[in-house]
Amino acid sequence: MPFVRIDALKADTARLDALGRAVHEAMTETIDIPADDRFQVLTSHDGTRGTLRYDDGYLGIRRDDDLVFVSITMRRGRTPEQKQALYRRIAELAGKYAGTEPRNVFVRLTENEPIDWSFGDGIAQYAVG
Repeated sequence: MPFVRIDALKADTARLDALGRAVHEAMTETIDIPADDRFQVLTSHDGTRGTLRYDDGYLGIRRDDDLVFVSITMRRGRTPEQKQALYRRIAELAGKYAGTEPRNVFVRLTENEPIDWSFGDGIAQYAVG
């Protein structure tokens, strides 16, 4: 079960929904996430109650205020090739569904263990034992 957080500057509901769709579809295609396994927090930052800060040229990539931060937390177990495919597909689909240029798609992946998840009732449902 991945947990996804998407942060964007001045994004309306339609753009946030499109970005969420892009990330979820990319995960189902590249890392075998079930279609009904969607847990996302979608946030737009308007600059008054919070903002996003970024380097507009880090690693030679020219970013602008259409930058989107995608943070994915999921259980360990995907290969480097699957992760690379995931990053590529998220960038492709963010462009297709939300008009976000691939250069503006920043993805951070964090892996953890089954014991690190509780889906409710105060129980670690994936923990063995």
